Amino acid sequence: IPRYEPYQAHTGVGGIGGNTLTIPAVATRTSLIDLKTERERFGLGFSKYLTDRWNVKIDFRNEQKDGARLWGRGTTTNSAFEFAPEPINSTTRQLEATLGYTGERLQLSGGYYGTTYNNEYNGLNLNGGNAGLSTFTPIGLPPDNHSHQLHLSGAYTFTPTTNGNFKVAYGRALQDDSFVTGVNVPLAPGIGNNLMGRVDTTLVQMGLTARPLPKLTLRGSFRYDDRDDKTPVLRYNTLATGTSTFDGSNEPRSTRTTSGKFEASYALPMAFRLTGGIDYDEKKRNTSAVRVVTFREKTEETAYRAELRRSMSESVTGAIAYVYSERDGSPFQITTLNNGTTAASGNRVAPIHLADRKRNQVRLTLNWQPSDPLSLQFRIDESHDQYGRIHALDIGPRSGDARNYTADLAYSFSEKWQATAWVSRNETKQEQSQSAGNLAAPRLLWAASLKNTGDSLGLGLRGKPYSWLEVGGDLSLSDISDTFEQQRLNAISPGTVVASLPEITTRTTRLQLFAKYAFQKHSGVRVDFIHDRYSTNDWTWSTWTYTDGTRLLQNPVQKTNFLGLSYYYRWQ
Repeated sequence: IPRYEPYQAHTGVGGIGGNTLTIPAVATRTSLIDLKTERERFGLGFSKYLTDRWNVKIDFRNEQKDGARLWGRGTTTNSAFEFAPEPINSTTRQLEATLGYTGERLQLSGGYYGTTYNNEYNGLNLNGGNAGLSTFTPIGLPPDNHSHQLHLSGAYTFTPTTNGNFKVAYGRALQDDSFVTGVNVPLAPGIGNNLMGRVDTTLVQMGLTARPLPKLTLRGSFRYDDRDDKTPVLRYNTLATGTSTFDGSNEPRSTRTTSGKFEASYALPMAFRLTGGIDYDEKKRNTSAVRVVTFREKTEETAYRAELRRSMSESVTGAIAYVYSERDGSPFQITTLNNGTTAASGNRVAPIHLADRKRNQVRLTLNWQPSDPLSLQFRIDESHDQYGRIHALDIGPRSGDARNYTADLAYSFSEKWQATAWVSRNETKQEQSQSAGNLAAPRLLWAASLKNTGDSLGLGLRGKPYSWLEVGGDLSLSDISDTFEQQRLNAISPGTVVASLPEITTRTTRLQLFAKYAFQKHSGVRVDFIHDRYSTNDWTWSTWTYTDGTRLLQNPVQKTNFLGLSYYYRWQ
């Protein structure tokens, strides 16, 4: 499975693909490099019914990945950034074994799932380059790691109208690969030679569906997901000072998510059905006393849903739904220096996923089947987000809007031929603001309006002209645009002009064709052809040049063709 980077590197960096690179000291461009990765995958599976109720299944997969990807080194201190592609040479193995039981009322499935990741390179060595970056070598690469999980899931039919399900799992991920050697940053004594990384995960999930009355249906679910990072917290970097925004220690990443849903649906007269529900989600994260960005330990979000559905005729069914959700949480923690004082930036920005938010969402759906061979579906979604501010300057996310319109069509010419068509339009908009300068001095305030718009359409055809031949094809087209409008709210220098960034437009076209030919009842061949066309005016890297002279170039029109041939054989 090959993957090509969309950018071509015009560079003078030598040794790309290996773990030792030579960076030119003077800006140089000597060759054009196409970065890519290749994966070779092998899988083997086995399953067997031991009895009419018990079955066992074992799956194994081995994947070798080689190549290089975009990467680099640099600091804002001396404004030096060098092109240093990461070498890829790794092996990933996965093993899963499950035992299943199917009874009249009880179904169970449990087993083991394990993975191992082995990286041939644990560090990237860089020779030459900018003198100010000479200490940044070697650079650590993804270390070896492995994980193990035990899981059990099942379902039980209590009565003909009451069903329950559950899932429990416990896993452990370990990272004990040795540190890369030769690093120039001093380490405090007692660190050891590896991270001793360990993350334990616990999952408990359960649900219940019941119909206590002929017209009333109840549904409820609960989920507890705990990601407990038990990696020892040690001081690795001894260079932190009192005014640093770090204390030199590693920071764990623990997250505990507790969520629940309840829904009730009742059949009303005149073919109406009313559905209401409430969803709750709580996320709790570990925190650090010294922080460089604003943070909050806990967020809670509650959503209330209501839907009214009606069958207007035998061929037309429509529904309208409204969802209101509100997110808040614990107080925001201000940015704090290593000496315990507040950073100059203060409590300034609420990240989008942590900020207080109120969301109003409306959904309209319509299903229409004017005739047996023809069916149509229409859907409209609109939502509006309003973010709470945490600072008097009203900086951070402010509001957001999303709209989605879709129409789907399906038509059966006969039992042998069917066609589909769809069209959609989606718009997403985000309003946010930021400041430049510290809070105690005159500052610039800016507002940005980010907008993504996509128009897509597709056609599909499936046919089985003969019992031994099946054919089909799909054609899809998408036009996507991204706009970045900027506005000055106030300025240190009156009359300052703010220029918006240029719009980025992208078009993707995909054609997929397949044919499936059966030699016999249990064997046959399949041929697949895929053509992808990608065009864009993306300017992101067009004016960027690395300190070593490397530039990234992008062909505005890129095409990919894939041809696949497979043989299958089934036996009992």
